[in-house]
Amino acid sequence: MHERRADADAPTRERVARSILELGPSTAAALADRLALTPAAVRRHLDHLVEEGAVEPREPRSYGSRGRGRPAKVFALTEAGRDRFDQQYDDLAVDALRFLRETGGDDAVLAFARRRVAGLETQVAEILATEPGLPAEEALARALTRGGYAASVRQGPVGQQLCQQHCPVSHVAHEFPQLCEAETELISTVLGRHVQRLATIAHGDGVCTTCIPTSAPTSTRKASTRKASRTPERLSS
Repeated sequence: MHERRADADAPTRERVARSILELGPSTAAALADRLALTPAAVRRHLDHLVEEGAVEPREPRSYGSRGRGRPAKVFALTEAGRDRFDQQYDDLAVDALRFLRETGGDDAVLAFARRRVAGLETQVAEILATEPGLPAEEALARALTRGGYAASVRQGPVGQQLCQQHCPVSHVAHEFPQLCEAETELISTVLGRHVQRLATIAHGDGVCTTCIPTSAPTSTRKASTRKASRTPERLSS
C-alpha cells in the first residue's frame, strides 16, 4: 500500500523538485503557492526528497537587517538531485575533452568552449529584433533558458545578477572550467560590459551567478541587433 502511494506521489514530487531547479532555493510556503498545493503536501514531498538526498534545507541568505522572528528555511537541490535532470553522455563528453586537451592542449579546449556558445549572441539579437523594448540581459536569460540553463535576471545587492538555476554541463565543467570561462566571456560580449562570475554550479554552488553592473553602453543593443542577420546556431547542452 505504501509503495502504491509513493508511485502515485512521484509526478507531484517531480514538480516540486523541478520548481526548485527552475526558480532556485525556495521555502515550503513559496512552493505551495507556486504549485497550488497545500503546505502540508509540500512539506511531505520535501521530507521525502530530503530523505532521498535530492534536496537539502538551508538557511536563507539575508541582505541588510533582518526583521523579528526566525526566517523560514529554503530548500535547494543537492548534486544528487541535479543528476535527475542532467543530460546523459557526461562520461563521453569528458573523455572527448580529455583527448582534445592531450592532443591540442588547454588552448584547444578553450577554443572548443568558445565555439560551443558562439550562437548565443545571434539568439539574443533575434530576440531583441522581435521585442525591441526588452532589456538585453532579459533577452540573454531567455536565450540561456532555451539552452537548458533555467536563467533569470534578478536585482542583486549591487547591480543585477544573472542567475542560472541549472547547468546541463556542470559535471563536465567541473573538470574543464574553460566551459564556464567561455560562457562568461560571451555574456560580457553580448551585454557590452564587463561582468563578474560570482558562483558556479560546477564548483559546488547552488546557482551560477553573474554580477551585471548597472551601466551599459548605448551601442549594446544596436551591435546585438546587427548580429541578427547571421546564421542562427543553437546553444548546445
